[in-house]
Amino acid sequence: MTPLPTLFFDLDGTLIDSEPGIVNGIAHVFASLQRPTPSREALRAWIGPPMRDSFQAAFGDEDLVARALALYRQRYDALGWTELTVYPGIPELIEALAQAGHRLAVVTSKNERAARRILGALPFGAAFEEIVGASDDGARRFKRDLITEALTRLQVPASDCVMIGDRRMDIEGAAAHAMRSIGVLWGFGDRDELLAAGAGQVVETPSALADALGVALPRI
Repeated sequence: MTPLPTLFFDLDGTLIDSEPGIVNGIAHVFASLQRPTPSREALRAWIGPPMRDSFQAAFGDEDLVARALALYRQRYDALGWTELTVYPGIPELIEALAQAGHRLAVVTSKNERAARRILGALPFGAAFEEIVGASDDGARRFKRDLITEALTRLQVPASDCVMIGDRRMDIEGAAAHAMRSIGVLWGFGDRDELLAAGAGQVVETPSALADALGVALPRI
């Protein structure tokens, strides 16, 4: 019998709507550094890519980037990590996938300590066998490398896995490993972005994702 695929989930924009905590944190950095703050719409594009690289593009100077990261993490650790909501249907989806026998992991560009803290506070967090995030020094932060780390920790081949996420980085990271991918549309990316990145499938709702993965959600 063919084994069930191991499922790698992105975090921000896939399991949780973390926009308030992330955008408020970035705005706090710009205000603290006395720089003009981009619009909230512009800052939404920062959700997904590694924060270090977004600050690098905005400020350029390495010392300023280090200060920006420190300011961002200070606020995020104190408050930002709580400024989120779980997308409707996600708890039921994760429960159904776990009960069906899928191995589940989170693979996120968010700092791993923060990701573990968030998942530890969510009622379905224990369903994830592994949580892989960016290292404190930023050396491991790109999705390709995060997936490599997840494959190593779980001791599973990429051919037996599916990456699920809302941004092109998730899809491109999977493609780098010749891994199947599913793009989701309730997060921060759009259909064109996901298809251009090579998503094998794009779904609009957690219920549609459940259908794509062959599990049934409880009817409410």
